[in-house]
Amino acid sequence: MTEQNWDHSVDVLVVGSGNGAMTAALSCYEMGVTDVLLLEKSELVGGTSATSGGGVWIPNNRYAKAAGAQDSIADAKQYLLNTTPEGAVPEEMVDAYLENGPKMVEFLHQRSDVRYETLEHYPDYYTNVEGSRTGHRSMEPERFDSSLLGDDVKRLRPSHHMMRLFDRIYFTQVEAALLTVQGPGWVKLTLKLMASYFLDFAWLLRGRKTSRKVCTGAAGVARLWYSLKKRDIPLWTESPMLSLIEENGRVVGAEVSKQGKRMRIQARKGVVLAAGGFEKNQAMREKYLPAPTSTQWSGGVDGNTGDAINEGMRLGAATRLMDGAWWCTTISVPGEPAPRLSIMEKSFPGSCVVNMNGERFANESQNYMAFQKDLYQVHSDENPCSPMYQVFDARFRRDYIVGPLMTAQLKPDWTIPKNWFDTKLVGKADSIRELAGQLGINADNLEKTVEKMNGYAKTGKDPEFQRGDSAYDRYYGDQRFEPNPCLGAIDEAPFYAIRVDAGDFGTQGGLATNPNAQVMKEDGQAIDGLYAVGNCSAAVLPTYPGPGSTLGPAMTFAYQAAKHISGYQD
Repeated sequence: MTEQNWDHSVDVLVVGSGNGAMTAALSCYEMGVTDVLLLEKSELVGGTSATSGGGVWIPNNRYAKAAGAQDSIADAKQYLLNTTPEGAVPEEMVDAYLENGPKMVEFLHQRSDVRYETLEHYPDYYTNVEGSRTGHRSMEPERFDSSLLGDDVKRLRPSHHMMRLFDRIYFTQVEAALLTVQGPGWVKLTLKLMASYFLDFAWLLRGRKTSRKVCTGAAGVARLWYSLKKRDIPLWTESPMLSLIEENGRVVGAEVSKQGKRMRIQARKGVVLAAGGFEKNQAMREKYLPAPTSTQWSGGVDGNTGDAINEGMRLGAATRLMDGAWWCTTISVPGEPAPRLSIMEKSFPGSCVVNMNGERFANESQNYMAFQKDLYQVHSDENPCSPMYQVFDARFRRDYIVGPLMTAQLKPDWTIPKNWFDTKLVGKADSIRELAGQLGINADNLEKTVEKMNGYAKTGKDPEFQRGDSAYDRYYGDQRFEPNPCLGAIDEAPFYAIRVDAGDFGTQGGLATNPNAQVMKEDGQAIDGLYAVGNCSAAVLPTYPGPGSTLGPAMTFAYQAAKHISGYQD
């Protein structure tokens, strides 16, 4: 192909605008390859990275070390080997991740406006396994003043609405853990957050709906984007990739639709795919994922329809883990823009999750990934586990936030929309039997289940599923409850239930890559000029060993791709 065949030419073309994409672009620039262009399919920047909690799981990172945390690559590897099914991930990928993740964090800290805070008390997700830690392996972004983005703040995809107070005021992961259980100091924190928002007159007068200071996923994306903007690295929105362009076995560019106009863009040094998974493609879900499955239950971004994965496969790329997703039960509320992730509320004492037979099927307080994997193990036509219902009582309703239900004081029963009851999203009754009848749950079994849970609350032991036995279980428990912060009685009328589905926040299967993030063919050869990171590449941490197990590898292998493209030696 001649130069005249191209509408635009760059050194590196990055497809996507989440943490992985931006880390690749920023790293390339800082490593001397400065002619970089990012493409975003939608009108908003950030993808699933922005709507996420923003956590990044990187053992031995600089922030943990600064806080005095004791850890080692050997312990982290032992932990991963103990939690990852044998053969699921090439060992060289695990080694590359553990070795280069801390280097990536240091690189961004030294050369950009990316800043994180160590999560001292957020444990690994399998704390009963050798090599685990009860904190300091995950980081969350520091708050960021989004006004620094200028007019582009309107193009920043906000964090998930469940991570904003009154859908307006951002709060951090640490603050979320306090607010949802109304722990000690929650009132003071709420007032502080509200004051910060309502006293920011200049921001409000500009017509801004959400607070100036952003947190969680939006803060992580905003810090990276601000760093890109300082370097004048362009990011085109409403510009989906249509196809990759290959010449003599090498990927040399892509065909793109820029706001409706078809363009051919040359990538002289490489194309980095960082365009998310296929969670919003129902046909691909039905082909690869276990049933039941639905795009409607996924918390992923609407544009994640597997485009990059399909293009890679068209060029002969190998894939791995296509039957997996980042499983997380979700709550779909009529009128809301996306399902809510059901993460914390299942752990609170005084509730349980049951299937339509009225029976528990897993430890509700374990990490969300493991909970749903247990669901798929027992789900069948005779024992349907999706939808399921979280059942709780009046005390729980007073004390905790569950899905769209704020506490009873903040959202009294009379304010609950009628269609929530009509669609059986929510149930309320004066007895457990009546509640079961409303929702079509087996009443005899539900009464027995609640009776057993009340007994477990007294002894502090759950002999069925060991709820509350691990450090992770107890992280989202209520420490005011003894002897087990995850177990409380369900005995105060009226009784409530809320419907929960077998959802996810993205898929984890994708293009097979090597430690340089190069896309691999079935014969083990790399596709020259093509790289993949994030959810369009096969997961490196498929069991989700800790908070931020998607963003950590996405950013690390983006850094690796940039090193390979530029020849940079760290």
